Amino acid sequence: MWPTVEKEKRTKLYHHLKKWLEKAALDYNMIDEGDRVLVGVSGGSDSLALLDLLNTSMIFLPSFSLVAVNIDLGYDTSYEDYQTLKNYLEARGYDYVMEKTDIGPLVHSDWARKKPCFLCSKLRRKRIVEIAEERGCNKIAFAHHKDDIIETLLLNLFYAREISTMVPNQSVFRGKFNIIRPLAYIREGLIKKYAKEEGFPVIENRCSTAKVSRRMYIKNLLDELEKDNKDIRENIFKAMTYVKLDYLLKSGFKQEDRQESSKSDRAIIS
Repeated sequence: MWPTVEKEKRTKLYHHLKKWLEKAALDYNMIDEGDRVLVGVSGGSDSLALLDLLNTSMIFLPSFSLVAVNIDLGYDTSYEDYQTLKNYLEARGYDYVMEKTDIGPLVHSDWARKKPCFLCSKLRRKRIVEIAEERGCNKIAFAHHKDDIIETLLLNLFYAREISTMVPNQSVFRGKFNIIRPLAYIREGLIKKYAKEEGFPVIENRCSTAKVSRRMYIKNLLDELEKDNKDIRENIFKAMTYVKLDYLLKSGFKQEDRQESSKSDRAIIS
């Protein structure tokens, strides 16, 4: 493991998050002895919290090692954000890889304007997988939390004509890597609170599409529904573990019909 910056006194929030992170990791068999885990670090509160929590002593999980990876999208041409994150990672003693790219401007150019989120995700993840292979990592940890999982279910339902979401442990490339999401049981609000409590150097999302994306629309919709029922998000999350297949329709579409209807709208992970 990396050198850990332990505090004399950890807060109740830290212990709460750590408990649920380890529970998710155990429930979905995310970590095995000797794993080399690549942690995707955008610089946002979610990824910085995940990196911090994974870099502390585990109670129930086997030993593993980490490498933090940041793919700078090129929105901040001054690279102040890049340097801020680099300074933080170095000060904390993290093993890390940081790369400057022009992915942001590229996906917002004329030829890619219709699907910038999909293309951005594809290009970032392609490079992350390459780095995972270069650094000998077999697990790739992303900071998607409970809210992300709920929103993705609705994105796929509304725009891709399917009932699916991102899963906490997903085997990819014929088992060569596993994408894991240790924050799967934790709400976004608690993560942001923890990031503020710990004083992480949170980097603003400079993407012009982020605030008008379909994901943001879903987030706002859930906020509105929550005004009448505060348990809306929790109910949706729990419903994904209690599926009555006998009370769902049988497939009535040909595969090619489904692909044609959803190929431009498929909302996987943005």
